[in-house]
Amino acid sequence: MGSPMTSPPKTFHVKSFGCQMNVYDGERMAELMTADGLTATDDASAADLVVLNTCHIREKATEKVYSDIGRLRKDAMKARGAAPMIAVAGCVAQAEGAEIVRRAKVDVVVGPQAYHNLPGLVAKAAGGTAALDTDMPLLSKFGHLPARRKVGPSAFLTVQEGCDKFCTYCVVPYTRGAEISRPFDGIVAEARGLVEAGAREITLLGQNVNAWNDDQDRGLHGLIRALDRIPGLARIRYMTSHPNDMTQGLIDAHGDVESLMPFLHLPVQSGSDRVLKAMNRAHTADGYLRLLDRVRAVRPDIALSGDFIVGFPGETEAEFAETLRLVDAVGYAQAFSFKYSPRPGTPAADMTDQIAPEVMDERLQRLQAALNRDQQAFNAATVGRTCTVLLERKGKLPGQLLGKSPWLNSVHVIGPHAIGDLVEVDIVAAGPNAVTGEVRARVAA
Repeated sequence: MGSPMTSPPKTFHVKSFGCQMNVYDGERMAELMTADGLTATDDASAADLVVLNTCHIREKATEKVYSDIGRLRKDAMKARGAAPMIAVAGCVAQAEGAEIVRRAKVDVVVGPQAYHNLPGLVAKAAGGTAALDTDMPLLSKFGHLPARRKVGPSAFLTVQEGCDKFCTYCVVPYTRGAEISRPFDGIVAEARGLVEAGAREITLLGQNVNAWNDDQDRGLHGLIRALDRIPGLARIRYMTSHPNDMTQGLIDAHGDVESLMPFLHLPVQSGSDRVLKAMNRAHTADGYLRLLDRVRAVRPDIALSGDFIVGFPGETEAEFAETLRLVDAVGYAQAFSFKYSPRPGTPAADMTDQIAPEVMDERLQRLQAALNRDQQAFNAATVGRTCTVLLERKGKLPGQLLGKSPWLNSVHVIGPHAIGDLVEVDIVAAGPNAVTGEVRARVAA
């Protein structure tokens, strides 16, 4: 172990990597430790306990964890002369398990489906025994988590976990398990608690969030309609979705649920049907575009977001050009793009025709240039519009506040307003990453 304890830790720090679901999980782990009597600190080098909430999506993620562990110990020894207790959580913990304990001599290893047991694991480690829990039980962990007491104006809420799609490049089915939907009543209760704790916007999260369903076959659209009835909840969003789970009921909700924001993150990964088949995506580029047409038919102003992987094994220059043509056809408001990263244990890692790194670099630069062009064009097209903006935090300038428009682009405003206010704003200028607004009025709660 990295730091034999003579007494339980009193302070803690949680550092989360990766997706929004990890952000949510990190917040819940922090609430668990607070409920157990520990005090949070923003300074990792001063904490008795550091929780590294890890992501396993990208290459070298495991090595980065080991590097972070070494740096944490070095910084803590320099700052206070003692190494902290270290807990490794999240997807790297699930994938590596006991190997992390053996190699890095950490105190706690806990997977993403078992972190509700973190206080007990920490107590065990404080007694001098390394604690490991990477079980993936069918019963939900969420019933063991404490109530949310204070949150920001915009909050995350996990409603679905795991994935049954088995894309050939992805480790999520192995680290998060099969698709499981949280029970309807528990989600609604947590959403009410979030609103009572200060949230005005809730983003529903899942590896395939639009696969959420229950024994009454309500589907994600039914859940959204139920949440829409919660007093004080002004905005609802959801991510990340899979094209094959985009039902007509969910599409229709974009047209007639006022609190459901006009934003859709729908990953496509490639514009080439051959590459999509090799990825096991189970949809075509044309099917994806026709799906977007159906969404736009009910919500013409919707902002679209996507994910792309360049350099998948065997991808030709002509197939990459098909991705660029799809980007041109969609006109994304924002998007995320990555070079293919082989993950151990996935089918794609064993495929022949791996693409040379310099080819991937060059393709990624071209793709990102196109995506940046479209993001800037989308931002520019909002100039002259009036919209509501949820103010979320202070900006860099005196009196400046930063919020999000309905289309999820960042909006800067100046004025005597408060974090958490919804304000009516005229968009007057646009940059590549944000727009500037002038406040007309505060919107009544």
